[in-house]
Amino acid sequence: MEQWQQYIDLVQSEVVPALGCTEPVTVALASAKAAELLGGLPDSIQVKVTPNLYKNGMGVFVPGTGKAGLPIAAAVGASAGDASKGLEVLATISEDALNLAKQMLSQRKVSVSMVSNDDVLHTVVNASRNQDKVEVCIAKSHTRFEYIVKNGEVVEQADAVQCAPASETHHLELSIDRIVDFVEQVPVSQIEFIKRAASLNRALAETGLTGDYGLALGASLQAQVKQGLLSDDLINRSMRLGAAASDARMGGALQAAMSNSGSGNQGIAATMPVVAYAEIKDLDNDTFVRALMLSHLIAIYVKSKQNKLSALCAATTAAMGASAALTWLMEGDLAAIHRAINSMVGDVSGVFCDGAKAGCAMKVSTGASSAVKSAILAVAGNCVSAQQGIVFESADDSIVQLGVMSKTAMLPTDEAIIATMQNKQAS
Repeated sequence: MEQWQQYIDLVQSEVVPALGCTEPVTVALASAKAAELLGGLPDSIQVKVTPNLYKNGMGVFVPGTGKAGLPIAAAVGASAGDASKGLEVLATISEDALNLAKQMLSQRKVSVSMVSNDDVLHTVVNASRNQDKVEVCIAKSHTRFEYIVKNGEVVEQADAVQCAPASETHHLELSIDRIVDFVEQVPVSQIEFIKRAASLNRALAETGLTGDYGLALGASLQAQVKQGLLSDDLINRSMRLGAAASDARMGGALQAAMSNSGSGNQGIAATMPVVAYAEIKDLDNDTFVRALMLSHLIAIYVKSKQNKLSALCAATTAAMGASAALTWLMEGDLAAIHRAINSMVGDVSGVFCDGAKAGCAMKVSTGASSAVKSAILAVAGNCVSAQQGIVFESADDSIVQLGVMSKTAMLPTDEAIIATMQNKQAS
């Protein structure tokens, strides 16, 4: 029972609403806090971020602004942000506040540069107003203030307890077997909160299906269903809903996604295939809740073995949670769930992250497709075997190895991607 509560606490800390891509939002949050301490719009803002955070902020639209990139995130965070709202810091942006942010950019009052740091989420905002100066640092998670300094005096410093975020999983006995056991036995009333992931992300998908955001992949797939070229089956509905939600999120819709492990796309990837199955099969409430919890908790587990940001596309690996949940919904046993995850490791382990952008909808749909295919294979008794690639007999071991690859072998890949993106921006 104590372990159950730890799992619940972990999910509640890692599955939270997020308005916009979480890397630009981190910059907006630091900037909003700086403006709050300065008592008004700063005269200047200097942003320093790690290369990985820069990569994930360069090409994605900031909600409510119609513009992409970290400079607008910093500017609108200062002009309109509410630092008390965390990842929903940009929930309210007035036209006047947006105009002020755009003026800051046109007057070159905002600068963004990269700095190296072992913590990939390390973000520093230096801002000034009149004679006052502040420095705000966010580190270790997207909303954790490492320190705040105003006019040379420390206003806030993270303590030792805060330095070990609640989301850390090393002290928890996480494994596929334990997660499945928890999901099957815990009273539904204790985990019913996870349904909000479905309601938020399904609503986001509806917005994306209008075709007004991002790549409009979800809307394009929907049109082909109406034309009869695609069927409205599990694989296509999972792809369509996932892509549409990502379209809206990456396209700057002023609407929150339910995130997972600090990413809205990961939350979407863990949610939408389960929602698609529930709609097609008209699932009862309790089964739906347990399946959602299984998907999100396994997605957290998979991500816990990787760096918070890396060259490995975490939207596709988060869909491993959805594949496990689909396998469970198809009455697959524990061995089948291991098979499903192993097949996904064999399928999407090579998908790299080249920054947050509209094109992420393609990768979210790829993850959804793989989740469905892997679940179907698993229930039929088949999977990518341990004789192939980085797959092991136990999916737990496969997940660990995937994490090792993301932390070691893919580091040069990450550096090459970032260098390519820098060169494109400079040219």
